[in-house]
Amino acid sequence: MDSQVVVVGGAGRVGRIIVQRLLERRESVRVVGRSVQHARRHLAPGAVFSEGDVRVPQTLATPLAGCSAVVYCVEPGTDDRGPDRPETTLYQGVRNVLAAATAGDNRPHVVLVSQLHATHQGHPLNAYGRLLVWRFAGEELLRESGLPYTVVRPGWLVDDRTAGDRVRFDQGDQSTGWVTREDVAEACVQALYIPAARGVTFEIFNEPGSPIPSWSEAYGSLTWDRTPVGLTY
Repeated sequence: MDSQVVVVGGAGRVGRIIVQRLLERRESVRVVGRSVQHARRHLAPGAVFSEGDVRVPQTLATPLAGCSAVVYCVEPGTDDRGPDRPETTLYQGVRNVLAAATAGDNRPHVVLVSQLHATHQGHPLNAYGRLLVWRFAGEELLRESGLPYTVVRPGWLVDDRTAGDRVRFDQGDQSTGWVTREDVAEACVQALYIPAARGVTFEIFNEPGSPIPSWSEAYGSLTWDRTPVGLTY
């Protein structure tokens, strides 16, 4: 990358794996998060930390200025009201980060970590502060931004390989399953280097079988988002 990769939420459980993988590629990595103490406990040496809150636009301008890419992997609150409701991080936060990252006509590649069932607004998960409504709204902000983007919808996140070693990509938000945080992180990192990963929305799961031989082929199998991804009820 020509300049920094910014990982928003990079001290979280998926985010810190993303940071580590980027550092292994010798990228310059900046992490934006709310807690300095949490970052000190969890971030790999070599990452630069900037204290910032996606709900507060003025905290984002400096850390996101001139970046080559952004990975947005913020873990939302689930309150019905107040500052920790999903709207503040999944929609307003995405909007604020996009505004800061594009200042001065900058055009970074943005990878957004969303979740499965983002289009299923009748799902029980939506009872938690309209979580899925705001997941989808944040996705749409990115898809309509005109930026190069990748929207990753992980299945249920786990740390073991009970579901299998193979990665499976799906589209259409009709599947379910489990996926390791490691594979989600690797998918996000790979998306920054593979042209076919731009302009796609997809779900990611694990299944029995050998690891995929090529991330480029996996991304090449996806259909671009030529039309808005529709809701289901």
